[in-house]
Amino acid sequence: MSQTDAPPAVLVDRRGHVMIVTINRPEARNAVNRAVHLGVGQALEEAEADPDVWALILTGAGDQAFCAGADLKAISRGETLSPDDPAQQAWGFGGYVTHHISKPTIAAVNGFALGGGTELTLASDLAVAAETAMFGLPEVKRGILAGAGGAFRLAAQLPPKIAMEILLTGDPISAHRAQELGLVNAVTAPARLMDAALELAARITVNAPLSVQASKRIARGIVDGRVANEDASWELSRREGLRLRTSEDAKEGPRAFAEKRAPVWKAR
Repeated sequence: MSQTDAPPAVLVDRRGHVMIVTINRPEARNAVNRAVHLGVGQALEEAEADPDVWALILTGAGDQAFCAGADLKAISRGETLSPDDPAQQAWGFGGYVTHHISKPTIAAVNGFALGGGTELTLASDLAVAAETAMFGLPEVKRGILAGAGGAFRLAAQLPPKIAMEILLTGDPISAHRAQELGLVNAVTAPARLMDAALELAARITVNAPLSVQASKRIARGIVDGRVANEDASWELSRREGLRLRTSEDAKEGPRAFAEKRAPVWKAR
């Protein structure tokens, strides 16, 4: 199949006042490349501008993975994951994590959501997960960090000691554990995932849409599409990520993973 014949990386559907945005790369475990960033970001722009969209659901195609994070194969080919346009770059990882819209967003997590998948969940207002879903930030096992908001949003949304355990061990948690901790609102059988997400959306869209949107902006601190109280955390995350990238351990982690062996850390 040629690139021009390839299916779209992101699918957009409407169910009444709900927009469903699907990352459509199941063969790559719905990993984020430039096409995903653009497709998701443009869908959010459309949702924000359309007065008939009152809620948005983000999910992944297939039943194996919600999102496997960044497309490492695309990176290894020299491809960049974000577009050249600065305004589109500002949407953040996946066109989503710093793309603050007034419409409520629901993550429908249909499988593994480690790394970037967990960061997409953390960026969503609500989340529903299939029983098979797994969450976690395993970056420390690879000598890198969760730079798409995971490090500080996990600490903000979960009990501090538990957040630190997940962040510093890199170990995953189950969907039911995620629900116990408040990371997701509900857990359901895989076959019922989209029904559950739509039911949650329906409980929101029965309300006055402008009231819902104003309430979200207040709760999240959104002013003109920005959340100013996160600015310092993003800057710290960026600085730490740049420093870490030059370390020997940051090179050893991916190399050990590719060679299917335990990494040998040097703390330098």
